[in-house]
Amino acid sequence: MPQNVFVGPIARRYDAGLGDMADAALLARTADVLAELAGTGGALEFAIGTGRVALPLAARGVQVAGLEISEDMVAELRAKPGGSEIPVTIGDMSATRVAGTFDLVYLVFNSIGNLLTQAEQVACFRNAAAHLGPGGRFLVELGVPDLRRMPPGQTSCPFDIAPEHLGFDTYDFADQHLTSHHVWFDGSECVRFDSHHRYAWPAELDLMAQLAGMDLVHRWADWERSPFTGESRSHVSVWARGTDGDGGTR
Repeated sequence: MPQNVFVGPIARRYDAGLGDMADAALLARTADVLAELAGTGGALEFAIGTGRVALPLAARGVQVAGLEISEDMVAELRAKPGGSEIPVTIGDMSATRVAGTFDLVYLVFNSIGNLLTQAEQVACFRNAAAHLGPGGRFLVELGVPDLRRMPPGQTSCPFDIAPEHLGFDTYDFADQHLTSHHVWFDGSECVRFDSHHRYAWPAELDLMAQLAGMDLVHRWADWERSPFTGESRSHVSVWARGTDGDGGTR
């Protein structure tokens, strides 16, 4: 079962802590890519959250549905213009089925890492495939594990040092786990939030996709579709659900 930590004050301040991920130009590029992949069909967002990506995608005319474990995050979505028009199912993205078939299922902003075991992540790929028709696409945006920056014996690495926010990751290399630690300073208030993740390499995700009957069709370094290289810090990967020789879905 994935963790449900985005509740209460964490859900309410989620959008305020997005930083560059809320950049309008980035969201426009993201929505453009997703709209092209969805074509004339519908799209399903796993971990739809507060609608950061779903709302601009819906504004492009794509029929978007969502799956989300946190009712508090969905409440934030509902409070936004257009948010009440997006159907959202409350449930676990590794197991919960949403009614209908989609041309695109997508999972962005490292959210697959909220599934803390390999078995849950494999189940997520299989659940995505179950929502797709033949040729449908599953897209995942995920950071590349930043282990090259870690000298032997070091298990922590900062990712943000600012007057209003401190952030650092701690790693458990044996279990492929990392914990992102956040501390926000808001006047006299100090708020701490820790989120736990399982990191996975691109090749591991490709194997998960194969187990779910999907094959890699695109891997980019970012939403501008830059080539993915050994120096890339993140990737946007797309797998397609195939058909067998008899025309059935595999």
